[in-house]
Amino acid sequence: MIIRVLAAAALMASASVPALAEDMGHSPWKIGGRILVVAPDEDATVSPIGGNVDIDEAVVPELNFTYFVTPNISLELIAATAPHEVKHTPTNLDLGEVWLLPPTLLVQYNFTPDSDTFRPYVGAGINYTVFYNVNGEASGLDVEYDNAFGFALQAGADFPINDHWSVNVDVKKIWLNTEATIAPLGVTADVDIDPWLIGVGLRYQF
Repeated sequence: MIIRVLAAAALMASASVPALAEDMGHSPWKIGGRILVVAPDEDATVSPIGGNVDIDEAVVPELNFTYFVTPNISLELIAATAPHEVKHTPTNLDLGEVWLLPPTLLVQYNFTPDSDTFRPYVGAGINYTVFYNVNGEASGLDVEYDNAFGFALQAGADFPINDHWSVNVDVKKIWLNTEATIAPLGVTADVDIDPWLIGVGLRYQF
């Protein structure tokens, strides 16, 4: 069902490209890359042993693709993947490393899309995070995380360099919860990861 909706949206978007390009004076498509700091704002309920979890930060590259539905309204899809080391506190038990793949789709409002100097925007959208390459071998544990949906808010700005290139700064907050199971300890954890995503990069408008 989701695939059908996305396909229909893509078909409608492609049909409107010529008219929108004429209205905006350029292509409605942007592509960009950012250096991203992923900073979890974690909190957990760990049963039955209590305590909390500590998830380290990561610095990773991010790709972003933006389509302008109108000069002020755009859709942005971001793609990045990040590794994180996880520990239980206060025991400092090493729960190993896990990779997160969190594609996020945002609807944005662009305040001054035609400005030559400053183009701020805000956005809101949904996220689906896939947990993979979980490795708890250092402590002899088998840790599993449930994939999960999340909600995202965003604020950022483009600073145009010329007709095509701009410097971009961007901050996102994702509210993300997952259930973790730690074997053979028989421990479960309800984990709010809730990361901040802080990025700086370049974007190109076709």
